[in-house]
Amino acid sequence: MKVLIINGSPRLNGNSSKLTDELIGIFDKEGVEVDLYQIGAKAIRGCMACGYCHEHGECVFKDDVNDLSKRFENEDGLIVISPVYYGSANGSVISLLDRLFYSSHFDKRFKVGAAFAIARRAGTTATFDELNKYFTISQMPIASGRYWNNGFGREQGQIEKDEEGLQNARVVARNMVFLMKAVKDAKEKYGLPEMEETKFTHFIK
Repeated sequence: MKVLIINGSPRLNGNSSKLTDELIGIFDKEGVEVDLYQIGAKAIRGCMACGYCHEHGECVFKDDVNDLSKRFENEDGLIVISPVYYGSANGSVISLLDRLFYSSHFDKRFKVGAAFAIARRAGTTATFDELNKYFTISQMPIASGRYWNNGFGREQGQIEKDEEGLQNARVVARNMVFLMKAVKDAKEKYGLPEMEETKFTHFIK
């Protein structure tokens, strides 16, 4: 089994990385391969709604998003970790996820998702909710923990004092492994649920 972890922090060894290490420690013990991607200082631009991806199957911008799409297609799960900026996720994270989910056309159903928000003080629950919406719209089950998936710390390494946050990360990782195994077994035994043709409804008359 394989999990893609997107670390949305521009700090290569910051608090998001410390939480990532907790996740990787559990996955290593469970024999789950980790595919780690860190945004760092990369320039990830937002979607411009050009429609190129619908005709060509990939985003018009030739950056990391198209490569991540190919990687994501072969993963069993996806974890997104973002620092909190002004009460929401890092703009680079949102730009990447908008384009990754919109431009990729493979079936994401029942890949398992999880999101984490890291902040000095506040904004984690709003960011946590924001990130989870990418999973729910794609019919991806979400691995939950004992609390909302947040971590606290401003300066590098401060999250190590957030024992509850780090413990919850380990709980989520274990629950994610269980869900991925359960989905794999269910697919083999029952197959995927019937998928109806998508209906689009708007309210302009």
